[in-house]
Amino acid sequence: MAEILYPLVITTARGLFKALDLRIEVNGAERVPRSGGAVLVSNHVSYLDFIFVGYGAYPSRRLVRFMAKKEVFAHRVSGPLMRGMRHIPVDRSAGAGAYGSAVAALRAGEVVGVFAEATISRSFTLKDLKNGAVRMASQAEVPLIPVTVWGTQRMWTKGRPKALTQRHVPITVDVGEPLFPKAGQDIAELADGLRTRMSEQLDRVQRSYPEIPQGVWWQPTHLGGTAPTPEEAAALDAAERASRRRG
Repeated sequence: MAEILYPLVITTARGLFKALDLRIEVNGAERVPRSGGAVLVSNHVSYLDFIFVGYGAYPSRRLVRFMAKKEVFAHRVSGPLMRGMRHIPVDRSAGAGAYGSAVAALRAGEVVGVFAEATISRSFTLKDLKNGAVRMASQAEVPLIPVTVWGTQRMWTKGRPKALTQRHVPITVDVGEPLFPKAGQDIAELADGLRTRMSEQLDRVQRSYPEIPQGVWWQPTHLGGTAPTPEEAAALDAAERASRRRG
C-alpha cells in the first residue's frame, strides 16, 4: 500500500505547488543516493518541512520515511496517511523502539528523515541537535546527509497563523555533502561536526534567499527580522513545555 499511497501524495503535493506557483529551488538533489540506506537530517522551521525535504529526494526517486511524534499517527486524518507511507512513530517517553525501527529501515535500504532539533525553531536559527540521527547513521553505516529548508516558515510555523494559500513564495531545499560515519566513531564529535556544518549551510541558504526584507517576522534577528532571538525562543519553548505538564 505504501508505494501506491506515497506516490499519490507526492503527485498531489506537486499539483498544489504548481497551483500556488511556489518558487521552489532544490540544490544538491543528486547527493541523495538512488539506492541503499541514508539518513536525511534537516533543520526545522515549519510544519510543512517534511513535504519539502521529501521533495528534495524526489529526483533520486526515493521515498523518505520520516520520524514523527506518535501524536501525528493518532490523528484521524494524518494518522492513516502517516502509517500508509510507512513513516516511523516516535514516543518521546520511550524512544528506543523508534530508534530500532529506524536502524532496521536503514539496513533494509530505506531513506529515513530526521528533524534533529526535535521541535520547530522559533528563532529560525539552528537549535541544539539530538544525536539520534548521527547514532543511527553510524550504527547502520549509511550516509548522513544534511538538508536545509527555508521559506516554508512563511506558510505555516509555530505561533503564527497558517498561510497555506499564499502564492509565489520562494522555498529553498539545499541538500548538503554527505558524511559517512562508521560504527565506533565518537558520536559527540560527529554530532558537533554535523551541527557546525548545518549552521553554516543554513546561514548560506538564508543569505542567498531571493527575498531578505528588513523587519519581517519570518526573518531571524541577525538578518534584520523580528523573529524571537534564540534566547527568547528558548524561553517560549520552556513556557510551552510547562503549560503542557500542567495539563
